[in-house]
Order: sequence, then C-alpha cells, then structure tokens
Amino acid sequence: MTDTWLVSGGAGYIGAHVVRSLQAAGVDAVVIDDLSTGDARRVDVPFIQADIADCELVAETLRRHQITGVVHLAADKQVEESMREPLTYYRRNVVNLMQLLAAMARCDVGKLVFSSSAAVYGMVDSPQVDEDHPTRPINPYGETKLIGEWLIRDQARATGLRYAALRYFNVAGTASPELADAGRTNLIPMVFDALGRGEQPVIYGGQHPTPDGTCVRDFIHVQDLAAAHVAAIDALDEPGAGHVFNVGCGRGYSVREVIDMVAEVSGRSIEPRMGAARPGDPATVVADAERISKVLGWRPRHDLREMVSSAWHAQPRLLSAGQS
Repeated sequence: MTDTWLVSGGAGYIGAHVVRSLQAAGVDAVVIDDLSTGDARRVDVPFIQADIADCELVAETLRRHQITGVVHLAADKQVEESMREPLTYYRRNVVNLMQLLAAMARCDVGKLVFSSSAAVYGMVDSPQVDEDHPTRPINPYGETKLIGEWLIRDQARATGLRYAALRYFNVAGTASPELADAGRTNLIPMVFDALGRGEQPVIYGGQHPTPDGTCVRDFIHVQDLAAAHVAAIDALDEPGAGHVFNVGCGRGYSVREVIDMVAEVSGRSIEPRMGAARPGDPATVVADAERISKVLGWRPRHDLREMVSSAWHAQPRLLSAGQS
C-alpha cells in the first residue's frame, strides 16, 4: 500500500510545492489548511479546510485517510509581526504543534517532518552556520521554531516518534506560475510588488556589518526545498530516526545583490531606497548544508538567477507592463 502523508499548510506557497514533489515520488498526500495564506486551487489532492489546532478533526483525518506521517508547515512566519504579536505566534506555532503531536500520538502516527527555520540561530558570528551552532533566536518567530524542535525531540524520546526538522533558509522561486509566492513578505515578491506599483523597493538597513551594508542571506529554490522534504521522509524508515538539517545553498547574497539580479532578469532599472533596519533582523545568516548532503544525498540544483527568473516569469501583469 502506498504511504499517505498529511501536509499541514499544504495549500501555501511552500506546501503546494511539497505536495507536488510527494506526488512525483509516488507518495499520496492529504492537505489540511485554514487558507489564511493558502489557496486551495494549488492542490489536487484530498483537501480539508480547517485549523490544525482542531485536535479532534486532525485525529479523524489521520484515521480516515490512514496517514503514515505528517509534514507540518502550517505556521506564522513574519519576523516583524512576531515582534508585535508574540502571543499570536506562540499560539499558532507552539500550541498548535502541541495539538498536532497529541493527535498523532492518539492515532499512532509515528513520523513527522517539521518546518523549522534558520531564525533559530539568531545573531550569527561566523561565515556559515552548521546544525551544531548555538541556537539563540532574537525574535519570537525564531523562538517558537526552536521550541517546536524541543517539543518534537522530547515527544520522540517519550513515544518513539521519528522526525526530521528542516531549518529553512530564504525560500524563493517557483516550479510553475500557478504555484508562485502570492505573498508580499519575502524579499523577491516585495521587489516585484514595488515594481508593479511604480515605487522604489525598500532596503531595510544599510549599515549592517556586511560588504555592502545590507543584510546577507542564503537563498534556496522552493523546488530544492520540496525535494529535501521527500528525502527527509525516506530517512524516517529507520527506527529511532531523529534529524535536524539546514536546508540552504551554502552561499550568501546581500539584499542589494538580489535586487540587482531582479533588475538584470526583468530588464528594469531599479533604484531602491534605504529604510530603517527592522528589529529582530540579523545581519548575516548563511547555511552550512553538508549534513543533509552527507546523510540524505540531497544537494540544491538551482542558483539565484533561476530563483529570480522563475518567479519573474510567474508575474504576467508585470511582464505585460514591461512589453507595453
């Protein structure tokens, strides 16, 4: 019998790519999503519109679909918002995970792939961070992700849960236009949004201790990230499996470099304006991704140009405006 995985947040930008990669690998998927940021049109698998906090409904779904394991992506993820609304983030990212783990334990579902974040590292003092780097998050979002890892680790010790926590770096690009990032909280969509409104994109902080003064981040193509989830699922067949992996390219790009790449790909002249640095934003975070390569055989296949180009060509309104 084919394995069936529940994907929480599976109608979202990342989630829909994960679902598609699972299908390509021959793994059946069921999606649960409250559609607060997702779009049901992105998925063509059994879909339940609900909040993951509904423990009874989640348990019923696990039983009805004979779920093998869970990919848990449903969470709030805006750093600045988490500074203003910490209680919301603890409820949505920590309490809801507790409810999910309780439902999984009740239904004897013993495998979990968890969407974590590089935000668990906080202010980084080295060119790259591996998974053993101290975790000192500097915003509530990062704190909730680290607490989530702790919860899962402790539940694994108590119940034998097999898990992989994937610490995402900055996700970009798209596999196809209908799966593109419709939000405006990630850097590349924010630049596109400014272009569409005829405005200058904003760089938040130009005095960071980096080569050009703007924040440096590791960007990962969403297709590569989705492939990492499939590889992580394969690694959970071994009893007692418990993994933490960075998922990044191992190369940093500054915010200004990314905006320059958007200008190059789009053929537009872009002159950003400088804004104040955002609270809770570290200057540099770049992955050491050797562990996932050695353990899972996973490596990123797409570079920054492919990330920007795929996202740009999923913007028909901006493309047509550039041709007029």
